[in-house]
Amino acid sequence: MGVVMVAVAVAVVAVAALLQRCEGGWGGDGVMKAKVNVTAACSFPAMFNFGDSNSDTGTNAACFYRSVSPNGITYFNKPSGRACDGLLLVDFYAMELSLPFLHPYLDSIGPNFRGGANFASGGSTIRPQNKSFTQGGASPFSLDFQSYQFMELKQRSNDSINEGCWFAGMLPRMDDFTNALYTIDIGQNDLAAAFSSMTNDQVRDTIPDILAGLSLVVENLYWQGARSFWIHNTGPIGCLPYSVIFKPAEDGEIDEVGCIQSHNEVAQEFNHKLKQLVSKLRKELPLAALTYVDIYSAKYALISQATNLGFVDPFKICCGHATMDYIVGCGNEKMVNGTKIQGTSCSDPLTYISWDGVHYTHRANEMIARQVIDGSLSDPQIPLSAACNRVG
Repeated sequence: MGVVMVAVAVAVVAVAALLQRCEGGWGGDGVMKAKVNVTAACSFPAMFNFGDSNSDTGTNAACFYRSVSPNGITYFNKPSGRACDGLLLVDFYAMELSLPFLHPYLDSIGPNFRGGANFASGGSTIRPQNKSFTQGGASPFSLDFQSYQFMELKQRSNDSINEGCWFAGMLPRMDDFTNALYTIDIGQNDLAAAFSSMTNDQVRDTIPDILAGLSLVVENLYWQGARSFWIHNTGPIGCLPYSVIFKPAEDGEIDEVGCIQSHNEVAQEFNHKLKQLVSKLRKELPLAALTYVDIYSAKYALISQATNLGFVDPFKICCGHATMDYIVGCGNEKMVNGTKIQGTSCSDPLTYISWDGVHYTHRANEMIARQVIDGSLSDPQIPLSAACNRVG
């Protein structure tokens, strides 16, 4: 085994030890988690994903701009539509469940939806936007629109199968929609966008409205037949390199790790209220199995232990450049004071946590996925493979 592989293996074991939860342990949102003994594995025939760029596998590349090199260099050896050098969490989920990588619903070339579909779009929010993509960088495909796209896929799949269309073999059956896993990872952009124009208290005031939108979509999916939900909380926004770079440090603003504490506190409040919402939905949707997944704790632990795990400074960006004066996106180039600056990649993405200042690298995603898949960071503590089991 090579030196790099040994280092990676040691890092994975170290993170596993760091993030191991005792029975009924505390979550990153400060709420006690239920310890559940589950032995019944599920057989998910498909997965349907809703979210933002953290799980977008090509929606924006199909709709707005093509993905460019060096994105994709670690796993695909070419751009794959992901804002990453390799795989996202949703890709590792698909691998764990023996499902194919999810095709974006809006991709017009070669999609096969037999194993599910991806509706996530980079820049998406839970609340609908009133600006175009070019005006504000926010995707028009907010969570409610993604749910409408899902309904369209379901109806057209049923019609096409009943009509015996030649491509019916590439579409999910009606039973697949009921027995599928529904993953949701969204909310980061709602908070991040608000930080740019609101005080922290004002951002907090928007949380109930944001979560009301998420609740409505979960309920609508339920009435469309969805039963198994895997719902991510939001990550430590204050630890994103872009957040740290573009918010001048103030007294008491930077925590011991180097993150913007006030932004993380708002994210934690969002997560606390999201967890309460998931608990409420369990009572209101009697046939649903809803799992709340503490992504925040996994990401914050990885960042706080970066150097011990063999990573470089977690606030360093592998691909692209960002300073207070200019941004050069990953794979792009820009003239700065007469000099062409290119958004090239670092020499070894395996040693970085941040791919482009906002999104995580393939290696970071893999290490986070390992902790999430086993259920130790979830409430109830159910592994991904058993997420169809209703508890409580």
